[in-house]
Amino acid sequence: MTIPTSHPSPGSSRAGSTGDAGSGRLRPDQRIISSLVPTGSRVLDLGCGDGLLLRHLMDERDCLGTGVDAATDELITAAAMGVPVVQLDLDADLGEFHDDSYDVVVLSRTLQAVPRPGEVLRQMARIGTTLIVSMPNFGYWRNRLRLISGHMPVSRDLPFQWHNTPNVRYSTVADLEAWFAAEGLDVLTRISLAEHGRPTRGARLAPNLLAGSTIHVLRSNWTPTPPASPVPETP
Repeated sequence: MTIPTSHPSPGSSRAGSTGDAGSGRLRPDQRIISSLVPTGSRVLDLGCGDGLLLRHLMDERDCLGTGVDAATDELITAAAMGVPVVQLDLDADLGEFHDDSYDVVVLSRTLQAVPRPGEVLRQMARIGTTLIVSMPNFGYWRNRLRLISGHMPVSRDLPFQWHNTPNVRYSTVADLEAWFAAEGLDVLTRISLAEHGRPTRGARLAPNLLAGSTIHVLRSNWTPTPPASPVPETP
């Protein structure tokens, strides 16, 4: 399978650019994610949606990239903006990508909707050196109050009712970071966001209680599995 990747024209980072219109529609957390991506990186955006983040990275940070999503309508929108995209199932198809083929792998507000998050995280660590993962915090104080009052949480970061939510996994910041450690990933940076999607001092000091969501920058420690030694023949 050939994976499409963007290729900017020599001397210009805006080949096929949509200009600032796309950038202006980025969510606050997407703007923070874009600032964390080194200029000129090869970026794989998993759950890319309409492609606005990747388009911004291509235009403003000279990145090469590929977007992945399962939703046909979203991929059509992304492709119309000149974003290279491929339709894949994150749970089953990430093996299509070669080892260490990207510098940065982004999973933005998608992990909570993935049925097999462990498999996805391990594939991300195989594919890229740096991983950027953002996820709502189920332990946010407003969510706790909703549970105490007998209702499932509904907030800006968890905007769906229990019966129509695409989310199948929920985590607190503490549980999320314990899981990263168990998967052999190093947390390089944690950015704690208040419910409006911007960092605050309170969210930074008490993320498990006061952060509506977090952005984690992780370092992959993946190493290829050595080939099995041949079994000696019995004389």
